[in-house]
Amino acid sequence: GFAEGWGTSIVPCPYCDGFEVAGQHWGLVWSGPQSHNQVRLFHDWTDRLTVFADGHDIPTDIRADLERRNTPIVDGRITEIIRHGGSNPTLKLDSGRDVAVDILFAHPRNKPSAGLHESLDLATTATPLGIVLKVDERRETSMPGIYAAGDLTNPMIPSVTTASWQGTMAGIFAQQSMLT
Repeated sequence: GFAEGWGTSIVPCPYCDGFEVAGQHWGLVWSGPQSHNQVRLFHDWTDRLTVFADGHDIPTDIRADLERRNTPIVDGRITEIIRHGGSNPTLKLDSGRDVAVDILFAHPRNKPSAGLHESLDLATTATPLGIVLKVDERRETSMPGIYAAGDLTNPMIPSVTTASWQGTMAGIFAQQSMLT
């Protein structure tokens, strides 16, 4: 149910989607150490947050911090996500437990969705959030004349606004590179 809920009941960004669901029960799928910062951030929007470990080993010191923040951790792997309309997903766990939230935040590991970068032999970089294309300050990839922007080059900020300005810069520099 992850793909079916993406963008409605499962979202990546509290800046984009947090206002409408402020104060409601949020869920966060733990994806690594960066999730700890998200927990701290999310408390600006809601006091009702549940973290789903989804098979990750959350360190003892972070577990203690989450407990201090009144943020419960649900251990076990998520086996299914059931949607109820446009929001209110219920997460089914391998333990047999079901947990409902009003909105689910998740940050799946990023990777290019097509193999074009591989066929062009473009350089990539492994980050804690996945694989991205390596670009310079002008948004140019390792192959001269090929530019990239957005989530393909920066998994830290999955944002339409960021992708738009990066795409604008890539377009400007691509056009300038063709001038003689």
